[in-house]
Amino acid sequence: MMGKLCFLSIFTAMILTSQAQYLLPITKHEPTQQFYTTLDIGTTVKSPLNLLLDLGTNLTWLNCHQLQSLTSLHTIACDSDSCKVIPGNGCNENSCLYQQPNPLGSENITGRVVQDAASFSTTDGGNLLSQVSLRIFTFSCAYNLQGVSPPVDGVLSLSPGSSSFTKQVTSDFNVIPKLALCLPSYGTGRFYVAGVYYIIPPFDNSTNQIPKTLTPMRTDSGDYLISVQSIYVDGTPLTLNPNLLLGGVGAKLSTVVPYTVLHTDIYNALAQSFTLKAEAMGISKVASVAPFKDCFDAQNVAGKDMTGPNVPKIEFGLPGKTGEVTWGFYGANTMVKASEMVMCLAFYDGGMNPNDWVVIGTHQLQEYLLEFDLSTSTFAFSDSLLLHSTTCSSTSPS
Repeated sequence: MMGKLCFLSIFTAMILTSQAQYLLPITKHEPTQQFYTTLDIGTTVKSPLNLLLDLGTNLTWLNCHQLQSLTSLHTIACDSDSCKVIPGNGCNENSCLYQQPNPLGSENITGRVVQDAASFSTTDGGNLLSQVSLRIFTFSCAYNLQGVSPPVDGVLSLSPGSSSFTKQVTSDFNVIPKLALCLPSYGTGRFYVAGVYYIIPPFDNSTNQIPKTLTPMRTDSGDYLISVQSIYVDGTPLTLNPNLLLGGVGAKLSTVVPYTVLHTDIYNALAQSFTLKAEAMGISKVASVAPFKDCFDAQNVAGKDMTGPNVPKIEFGLPGKTGEVTWGFYGANTMVKASEMVMCLAFYDGGMNPNDWVVIGTHQLQEYLLEFDLSTSTFAFSDSLLLHSTTCSSTSPS
């Protein structure tokens, strides 16, 4: 039986027992559509750095030139246990090095592996409540900062790997290996580590809990993958090559890809079905607006409600405990405004030979509570919070 919960506040990090949980803010940077949180790096002199959230990065890396002090920064020796546990580590003059893909650019990131303290504020999305610290936080001082631009100073690793930020927190504090994200469509959202309860008004985790649906999750590739067995548009399944979705396509979840990317055959089937359903609703097709292929006359859309434009609903069919479950996406998550007159289907054609046939991007993930539980290998998702007249954000849209 895990230790007794100690509620310091409804949003305060509870660090006294093995059921502690930690809550960090998620900020959406509108110009780049990137989502980041803020960590204070350093022991005595703390440097606040904005780090992009990435479910696929194995080791946090950052621009160490942004640190206000290097006095508490320690390099890691090649023969140390801290270096050996990082898959694919290298060595330079007995200093541990690590190279990994860069989610922000085409070139790999190489950096010197170092350790320092990391502190983060627990918040309710905007108000400071408490602060906790990782006394020894392992990360990389990156040499090549391709793709990094203000306000982001680096990338925070949320991968299932043993060296990720989330794994370091859950191991150091002896809490459940789980993370949850509530990506906001505006303002400030929520990033939970070892989440036990989620309070997003009007949900209070007592009699009124956020309803979630579970599906199996794989992490064998270093990414978080779920199985897409079928895709529906307003309840009608897509007609696909049987070999394409037979047994379910491994769909990767991404916090850096802005729009869901689909294999060409899947994209074409989705776009064709969506267009037929939209035209039946009186929504006319118009010329494409790069980078989107299928666009529509926004003036033909009959109204807008809490879930966005009134357009056909898209659903992904996933394996559940007793049969197929569906993850539904509404207009706010399926359409993007290209101009005052035009809105487009917010999916990308990924070509005929993509690395992943389905990559679910942040536009589709916004305004859902998403839980990645490594202790049970399950992924849980809520309904769109917009259906409940609430959002992931603690601030109002401007």
